[in-house]
Amino acid sequence: MTKDIHPKWYNEAKVYCDGRHVMTVGSTKPELHVDIWSGNHPFFTGSQRIIDTEGRVEKFMRKYNLKSNNNK
Repeated sequence: MTKDIHPKWYNEAKVYCDGRHVMTVGSTKPELHVDIWSGNHPFFTGSQRIIDTEGRVEKFMRKYNLKSNNNK
């Protein structure tokens, strides 16, 4: 068996986002630098914008004041 093939494990690895310490995790590196984390991502903070999901056909029909012939 080969000895010392596993990387060193850091139980108290610090995670930084924009130069701020945001959390502590276990990792093979002592420090991690991230661009996005759950504290500043719009999905998790509730500041997510609603994207217009209206279809192209509906938008065309409304633009030209046409009525659809859907038998739903």
